[in-house]
Amino acid sequence: MTARALALAGTGDLRALPALHSLAEHGGLPYGRPEARVMAALPPAELAAVMRTRLRRDGDNYHGNTTALEVLALCGSDAALAVEDVAMRLETPYATGRGRRAGGSYPRRAAWAHWRVTGDPMLALDVCGAAVRSGTASHGLPFLADLGPLAAAHAAPVRRLMESPGAWTRTYAAHAYWRITGDPGPAIPVLLAQVDPAWDGGSALPVREAVRILGEIGAPAVSAAPLLRRILAQEERLGRPRAGVRILADQAYVRTLTEALEGIDGWGK
Repeated sequence: MTARALALAGTGDLRALPALHSLAEHGGLPYGRPEARVMAALPPAELAAVMRTRLRRDGDNYHGNTTALEVLALCGSDAALAVEDVAMRLETPYATGRGRRAGGSYPRRAAWAHWRVTGDPMLALDVCGAAVRSGTASHGLPFLADLGPLAAAHAAPVRRLMESPGAWTRTYAAHAYWRITGDPGPAIPVLLAQVDPAWDGGSALPVREAVRILGEIGAPAVSAAPLLRRILAQEERLGRPRAGVRILADQAYVRTLTEALEGIDGWGK
């Protein structure tokens, strides 16, 4: 059910909402940032209701709250009804990242949500910057990317992480470096190297995320356009998911490719 709900959510299909409500009630929502971005394609007010269910179900369970904080922050001011639910967690040791058991990505997500709610970046810069310096970089990079030029003090360590052995870390570092510095030059080759034409849809490689970021960069990423067009023209793009889900996943990937090309050179407009 999770894969089908995410595939529907990625297209903004409201039929995803009942399944997401059920997953929120029973602890089945995924924890990853890419999945949170997929869910954020749904109308923010309806999505905020799902995340409030999740927060209230899990109380102070920081593992259970990660997706909810992520999605609510992505919804921004449109998730105003959930502000109190987020604020209740900002005084916990997990939210500040300084508690004994604070670990994983939760502290970064909570600090980022704090910034999006209050407009004060200091906690997010402190917690996410520490993650980059400590070696748990993939947990801090996406949030530093969102902070953009406010995170200028962390540009040098972020650039070093573009040479990380981990594909996801390289992708997130390239995105963060571009967002922080405004310089897409070093980021584009790193992102383009992640776009594997033979990708089967598996989550081990950040192919779709790299495509999305190249589209976000826009015209400076024009060197990626021929490859993206070739992938889009393939009859079979994804071979990993089972048949019914594969169609929905492929449709979501087509949408990502199309939007990236529109961002790069206006293709399809």
